[in-house]
Amino acid sequence: MKTMKFPSAYTILMILTVVMAALTWLIPAGQYQMESNEALGRMVPLVGSYHTVDANPQGIVDILMAPIQGFYDPNDYVARAVDVALFVLVIGGYLAVVTTTGAIDAGIAGTMSKLGGKEKWMIPILMGLFALGGTVYGMAEETIPFYALLIPVMIAAGYDSIVGVAIIMIGAGIGCLGSTINPFATVIASNAAEVNFMDGIGLRVAILVIGWLVSVVYVMRYADKVKRDPAQSIVASQKESNEKHFLHEKSQAAPELNNTRKLVLVIFALTFAVMMWGVSLAGWWMAELSALFIGSSIIVGLVGRLSETEITNSFVDGARDLLGVALIIAIARGLVVVMDNGNITHTILNFAEGLLAGLPQITFINAIYWVEAVLCLVVPSSSGLAVLSMPVLAPLADFAGVSRELVVTAFQSASGLPNLVTPTSGVVMGGLAIGRIGYSSWLKFIGPLIGILTIMVMALLSLGVVIG
Repeated sequence: MKTMKFPSAYTILMILTVVMAALTWLIPAGQYQMESNEALGRMVPLVGSYHTVDANPQGIVDILMAPIQGFYDPNDYVARAVDVALFVLVIGGYLAVVTTTGAIDAGIAGTMSKLGGKEKWMIPILMGLFALGGTVYGMAEETIPFYALLIPVMIAAGYDSIVGVAIIMIGAGIGCLGSTINPFATVIASNAAEVNFMDGIGLRVAILVIGWLVSVVYVMRYADKVKRDPAQSIVASQKESNEKHFLHEKSQAAPELNNTRKLVLVIFALTFAVMMWGVSLAGWWMAELSALFIGSSIIVGLVGRLSETEITNSFVDGARDLLGVALIIAIARGLVVVMDNGNITHTILNFAEGLLAGLPQITFINAIYWVEAVLCLVVPSSSGLAVLSMPVLAPLADFAGVSRELVVTAFQSASGLPNLVTPTSGVVMGGLAIGRIGYSSWLKFIGPLIGILTIMVMALLSLGVVIG
């Protein structure tokens, strides 16, 4: 008798797209009147302007077209999937070229030798670095290259792929949850709410620090448990398969970390440093980052003394390995396309607006948190959600007697937390695909942490009302 298996990420996303298309036949179509906001450079909803419009229910053809539209949408350079998907393919090719030089395997072996049983202290340090990226500039898509780099290190250290994914996804997620100066969440949301983005930063720092501590303890406890008894791993059944996949034949001796491979690793590190600089200071996005890694692939190949055939073949093979991740990103974006084309996104926002009217202060701010948590499933882009929801929800705080900066904090915490788990996020599903982790396995791992962080955020938001 066959046991039922949890569906793959592709199936989950397509089922959600079908469900959302069905809702376009049931939920009344409506829209807010949009007006230009010069500070944001975007169109934002006008409070009180919601009105019904002609329904545009989505059918079978619309469902099949949704991932295609989301993939190449020429009118939305922020949300379309093609830029990120291409970046993922380039990253796959780049990592394969570096791996072909033997530098990564030699570096992993050297790192394990030097750590000498103290590998667990990589967890708080690396989670802190990813949290820094999240809080400063909303590190999300930029984390994708690190999965293929870090997961082998964690497996070689005696942990499992979940530990590698958790360090990156939870680390960056905590940074976004406790955004301090993130221009794609905090700054845009503050501008849309018409407050200074530095207002309320003390509470956000508290959320960031406490959230990081809680997450580090959670991941380290799991990692220790897996190292003591590999059978305790949530993905224990994949142990041999993952070692073969990520460590490239465990029984094979690691290559020597010679001067050539050391130079390759230096170039490798500098490439990521340039990526961080480009995103945070130079205004780069996926096109520029893809060009950076293509150029670095050529340099690494030449320095590593690879032939032209080795460089091109390894790059193509590496891109092929991440093709599934690129497809997941496109399908995830298609779900949002169905909602927008079906004219129900604004209807859901208007419904949320009605729920919040007349609530007591502490109830109001926590309700804002939950409303934004649900909306972020509909609009996975933090900047898109900020532009859509803040002009409508922030003015309600004036009537509830709650400061608008607290609403911004509730928004960023909500948009950060569910994005650790939401299946509509291409970053979440892409990271899990690289780590070869089933969605049900990830839910089993992260579920308790989500509950702990939710309670923490709600408690701090309530405290913000009391002391505000």
